[in-house]
Amino acid sequence: MDILQPTDSQRVVPSLRDLEEKVWVYRFTHPDGGWILSIATLAGPGSKKMSLGGLRIVPRELTDSPGFDTDREAIRLALGMEEKVFWAKALQVGGPRARREMNRIVGGKCVLQPTADARVGSPRDFALLDWAVECFAEMERESGVLLTTGQDLGHGVMSDGKTTSVGYLASRFHGCMSADTGAPTGEGNYNMLKGMLAAFGIRSQAATVGLIGVGNVGGHICARLQDNGTAVLAVDHNPSRRAKLEESGVRVWDQAGKFAMLREPMDALVVNAASGTLDKETIAACVSNPRLKIVCGSENLAMQDPEGPDKLLTAKKIYCPTVVGGMMGFLTAVEEYLATGDGLRFEVRQMLEASKRLEMIGRQACSLIRSRNYMIDFAEAAEEIGRAGRGTPAV
Repeated sequence: MDILQPTDSQRVVPSLRDLEEKVWVYRFTHPDGGWILSIATLAGPGSKKMSLGGLRIVPRELTDSPGFDTDREAIRLALGMEEKVFWAKALQVGGPRARREMNRIVGGKCVLQPTADARVGSPRDFALLDWAVECFAEMERESGVLLTTGQDLGHGVMSDGKTTSVGYLASRFHGCMSADTGAPTGEGNYNMLKGMLAAFGIRSQAATVGLIGVGNVGGHICARLQDNGTAVLAVDHNPSRRAKLEESGVRVWDQAGKFAMLREPMDALVVNAASGTLDKETIAACVSNPRLKIVCGSENLAMQDPEGPDKLLTAKKIYCPTVVGGMMGFLTAVEEYLATGDGLRFEVRQMLEASKRLEMIGRQACSLIRSRNYMIDFAEAAEEIGRAGRGTPAV
């Protein structure tokens, strides 16, 4: 195991020098398999804090991209998780145990780079995950940090055709959670969208919503919208998913048709692809769409245009940071972790109920932004709502 101290992490991600956060990275390299596991955390050594962030088995398209680095990816994603933790604290969102223990929770991320023969569903997948579990245990033992992981990219059914990767990990390491975080994430995202639309007086039956990414999370949102009579447009890279969406009455484009979809009249755009959806070209397309009022989602690291939020606000379009819309996933993992530690049964329905608070936050934040003539952004509005909820005077 190699340990990157915060100063080392700053060399990997130079932007850390401008932030207050300190990030440690515990890196493991398999001597024979060529596998790499980087565990990034904002929990200091010996702190006994809970480091929250899923285990990402890196998709092939990322591992094959020039310059990909597991340390860099883990640090970036850990910072995104820390932002979700910040908003959960500020807006008092979460299950009862998470709200009780929120000061012990920090952002983290586990990024595992496999070889082709060890990906989930390939011949050496069990060996890969057995090794990852050994690394988790060593990291906890040496760091004094409580590692907690949940679902993320790259998981599925193992090479035996029946065992799920998440279930296999959960049966072997106490910090690996097996609850489906996709449904609570999607429900939180849907409730946020519902509240934002309500602030504009837009009824579900009269709305048109564009989705970019219709996988586990995006598919949940799509189903909820269709159940309410909302017209749905969608972009997805997966041909079989596109075919099923078309059968259900959704107008669908492949990745190459993204900008054609963005020219369609729509009230809101919801992004749930892998990452980086909101680049400069996509922001420009959103700004140019006269009917579009809302951009939200729960995609990790979605906003690639540093000026994107300001461009949208200037065009009188409200952007809800995806870390706010996506916080229910990590909150599900920590709630399950704490319930298991207390010897209690965890039920996902508790988190679906907890996610309803995001509807109120979305409605209030958008109403406040509109009342201030778009002179404040979503983050500022949400912070003001959070302070009011805690009885803290506005500053």
